[in-house]
Amino acid sequence: MKKGWCCTLALISMGMTSQGWAAGAFDPDGDYMFGDWGGVRSDLADQGVAFRLEHISEMAYSVDGGFRDKRTGRYSDQWTAGANFDLDRLLGIPDARFQFTLSNRNGESLNNDVLNNPNSVGVSSTQEVYGRGSVTRITQLWYGQSYMNDTFEIKAGRVPVGDDFAVYDSNFQNLYLGSGEPGNQNGGLWYNWPISQWALVGKWNITDEQYAQIGFFNLNESNLDRDHGLDLKHSGTSGTLIPVEYGFEPDEGINGLPGQYRLGYYYSSADADDYSSRDSNSDAEKSHRYGLYYVINQQVTRHDDDRDRGLSVFSMGTWNDGDTATFDRYLSAGVTYTGPFEGREQDEIGLGLAYAHVNDDYDAWSRSGNAALVGGSSAPDYVPRQGEEYNAELYYSLQATPWLAFRPNLQYVRHPGADSDVDSAWVGGLSVLATF
Repeated sequence: MKKGWCCTLALISMGMTSQGWAAGAFDPDGDYMFGDWGGVRSDLADQGVAFRLEHISEMAYSVDGGFRDKRTGRYSDQWTAGANFDLDRLLGIPDARFQFTLSNRNGESLNNDVLNNPNSVGVSSTQEVYGRGSVTRITQLWYGQSYMNDTFEIKAGRVPVGDDFAVYDSNFQNLYLGSGEPGNQNGGLWYNWPISQWALVGKWNITDEQYAQIGFFNLNESNLDRDHGLDLKHSGTSGTLIPVEYGFEPDEGINGLPGQYRLGYYYSSADADDYSSRDSNSDAEKSHRYGLYYVINQQVTRHDDDRDRGLSVFSMGTWNDGDTATFDRYLSAGVTYTGPFEGREQDEIGLGLAYAHVNDDYDAWSRSGNAALVGGSSAPDYVPRQGEEYNAELYYSLQATPWLAFRPNLQYVRHPGADSDVDSAWVGGLSVLATF
């Protein structure tokens, strides 16, 4: 954790002292911390190669409450390095592109270590960047092709499901106020960043504002293994995940302002435990899983005549099959305001609330072994009753330079781990984002 804090403090120092640097590296008006590499970066982009190097760190500090009721903090981070290749410019293949991205995550989880009862199900996370192990992974490795003036698009290769489905552009640090929410409740089925799998995605741009898309994602639990982070082929396929989504993205919606509306359905052909048996010793299984989701984000005001500033409202929700899902329903809503003050046009304030409910059948299934435990509720393996968890976050995003942002936040977690016997928790957080 000390190493993570040192890295973050160094970035803060760069942001505070950047005004004294000349154009180039650390230019406060440049797009990247390391500048344009003496013009090389722009030249490569003109030729069709665009590089990406980013770092995000997230710190969460338990102020009060939680299972351990302990004042302590945890640090997590992620490095992202990749490149996008315009194959039209490079090889003369019209409307084609190739994407390659590596990611590396590290750190510890405040929810796992401090807030939650270790025997309860994990629900949200106060550090959305934490998860899937401290390992380097191939997160994107795909070929994309457009046809008929971008009317039809395909993407084939290694793709995270959340790159294309249930997308919401979020700056919240809490996991349950982010993008790809069906995967946050179905992490063993719908793989979000940084996990990728072999996939084929097809998109039909019906109009400039409407689209329909479908994806076919190979389900293979070995994709989660740390030892397979850089592997492209390994055994263990269990089925196929098929998400379908309709989207409406008006440029001039309510009050003549942009919005995004997405409605989706997913189906999995992989076998799953049948929780309706309410017995963890049962071998009962279902041959499929399914669910529904929606995403709404709509700007509703503008600042004077500036459409890039103003108030937006959002809401997301999922409903998952009650026989096979750990969480059968989820709902979130909130507001964001971009450019709240004069001279701070790129800053943002956000407030969000989220609710998730543990499936009653899963709760009974997971606790079915309690009766056989010696010591009852005092036994080390006793599983508590699990119901719902509520999360709230208030953040301020300070865009210090185009390449450096600080996002202090305050989070509240009611019933951590969906356990009503655990004290509600207050958490202070800080995200730092840098683009190199």
